[in-house]
Amino acid sequence: MYKVMLVDDDYPVLELLSEIIDWEQLGLTLQSTHENGANALQHALNEMPDILITDIGMPKMNGIELTQKLKELNPNIKVCMLTCHNEFEYAHKALKLNVQDYLLKDTLNPKDLDVLLDKIKKNLDEENSKKRKESQLENIVERNRESMKRDFLRKSIYQQIYNHKDWYDEAYSLGLNLKSSTYIPVLCFVQEYQAAKESFQSEDTLVFSIQNVIGEVLNHHDDGAIHFTLGSKESFLFFSYHSTLKADSYGRAYECIRKIQNHVSKTLNISLSFLIGELIDDQSSFQIKSKSLLESTQQRFYMEKATVEKKRHEESSRESLFEWYDEASFEIRQLIIAKDVSKVKPVVTKWIDVFREKQYSAEIVKDWVLKLLLDLKVKLKALQFFGTKSSDEVLHEEILSIDSLSDLRIWLIKYFEMLLLAVNDVSTQSRRKEVIEACKYVEVHLEKKITLDEVANVLYLNPSYFSRLFKKEVGETFVEYVTKAKMTRAKELLEQTTDSVGKICERLGYDNQSYFIKVFKNYVGTTPIEFRGEKKQAN
Repeated sequence: MYKVMLVDDDYPVLELLSEIIDWEQLGLTLQSTHENGANALQHALNEMPDILITDIGMPKMNGIELTQKLKELNPNIKVCMLTCHNEFEYAHKALKLNVQDYLLKDTLNPKDLDVLLDKIKKNLDEENSKKRKESQLENIVERNRESMKRDFLRKSIYQQIYNHKDWYDEAYSLGLNLKSSTYIPVLCFVQEYQAAKESFQSEDTLVFSIQNVIGEVLNHHDDGAIHFTLGSKESFLFFSYHSTLKADSYGRAYECIRKIQNHVSKTLNISLSFLIGELIDDQSSFQIKSKSLLESTQQRFYMEKATVEKKRHEESSRESLFEWYDEASFEIRQLIIAKDVSKVKPVVTKWIDVFREKQYSAEIVKDWVLKLLLDLKVKLKALQFFGTKSSDEVLHEEILSIDSLSDLRIWLIKYFEMLLLAVNDVSTQSRRKEVIEACKYVEVHLEKKITLDEVANVLYLNPSYFSRLFKKEVGETFVEYVTKAKMTRAKELLEQTTDSVGKICERLGYDNQSYFIKVFKNYVGTTPIEFRGEKKQAN
């Protein structure tokens, strides 16, 4: 509803108009009433009305002055003047202020005011409708232009350019004068992308929102910076570069980037990071330097939230991340078995810190994490916890789409917390509690000698009864289950550590190495030494 302010120093008039006019039926709301223009102006500074009904002759500030000041603050405000003055001077001043009507109190019929207010409301509706249509047309034009900029950027980076004249002309039409100017290219990318996309419900809405906010900041940046969207995650900024000490082009670009970061964070609750590239001054350098920024996946992967860095030569650790695999795998399994959600963040953060300290290749980190989670799925199934519904392909796609270590940390915490909820649900709904506890006991004590009598005693069950119960629930004897679990662990240790066969035999609670080798061969089909050799050749 449109808001109406009523101003008159004659209190009975205020009271009469407030009560006799059916504001709600007219689609209006009486915002406030005032006995002089000064009080009305003070109120309007906090809450501007859409319609002003005012007397002219009032103390402190008359209606002409009030209208003039409100028109300065809101040129679209509609005004109706009620007065006892019928002199031409007042009518003339009112007309100059573009007042909607000028009514004499002596001859005023409230129905006439109803008609006038209805007319003003319809006029406001038409103006607002026109503004909406104009805004929609502007958005269409702007979106078409953004689409043209996106297509130009993709073509310029990924395709070979044959007609250089057309390319320079198109660049110029989009704001880049590369025939005579030099630019600083800056890659902008969204961090915690999945969370951002979910909060905006669609990629298009997310991209459009970021474009708008960045555009607002650049409108106040007087150095001709241009923004090009590449995709839903990434975009480019191009800042004019002037090779003088006085200009400090990099300093001005950095200042603008920080404003963009702060504005996007405050307005959209989105974290952006920026990577500053080397100067570009022609079509060839535009393609090479822009592509180089996009290919800086290693540096981007280890950038903290909301940071700005210059592109640097990428180096990754030569140490093997898989040396840590056995320790990490064991910790994660213990985490799941304990079903303690409070330990998820500390465990995940520990391994994220290892990645950051060692600076392993981003691809190796993601491969390592994927293997850890796929192995964990197999282990959980073997532990009789559950058969996970998510496919290996989905898991693979989600991990590969993660662009930064901070995003990986958030994703892993969420994944393990959901996993623990699923494990808890299944533990209380499916198999007998005693069987679940037995499987957990085996996993925790896998590197010790485990007997049926020992586990039955822990569970306060008769050994014979426990043996029958386990076979009925799991489909294999307890001894078969333990042996299979130990052989699976033996394969992991052979593949992921440099421990000797003898040491692995001892770790798994076997007193006789020959017996261990025999059991391993029965389950796997090869001896431990042969298995390790085959794995090394495969890698």
